[in-house]
Amino acid sequence: MHTMKLLGVFLAAYMPVSALAAATPPAPGERALREECSAFSEAGMRDCLAKHADKSQKALRQAEEKVASTLSKWDEDNKYANEAKAKLAASNKDFARYRDAQCAFASSLGGGAIGNALDMRRLACVSELNDRRAEQLLDAVSDLPLK
Repeated sequence: MHTMKLLGVFLAAYMPVSALAAATPPAPGERALREECSAFSEAGMRDCLAKHADKSQKALRQAEEKVASTLSKWDEDNKYANEAKAKLAASNKDFARYRDAQCAFASSLGGGAIGNALDMRRLACVSELNDRRAEQLLDAVSDLPLK
């Protein structure tokens, strides 16, 4: 009986977390994006992946703006909020460099493929990394106390 009560408390405590996780599916990976877009011709597949990359870039930009805005409203000494904003800006620049290098690597895994095939690998990589970064940024500030 005691074990059942503990299990009930445990499940109740973690229910909101699992419900939230179910409500927000993770961003699709490179392979899933390529598979999703593979229903199209080669040119259509590239266009599909380009749309995903554009959408992910907009989502990332919005996340960066929301995080900066949240840091401005953070209920913390301005010194720390300003430091976090500066580190966010540096992190955003470093992420862009990392994404470019990582996606160049992903593209190179196309081997002897030409043009569109290599670009499709790059676009899928850009989309995945942008989406993951946006999620990561928003999660980082999701529980900050605000003024």
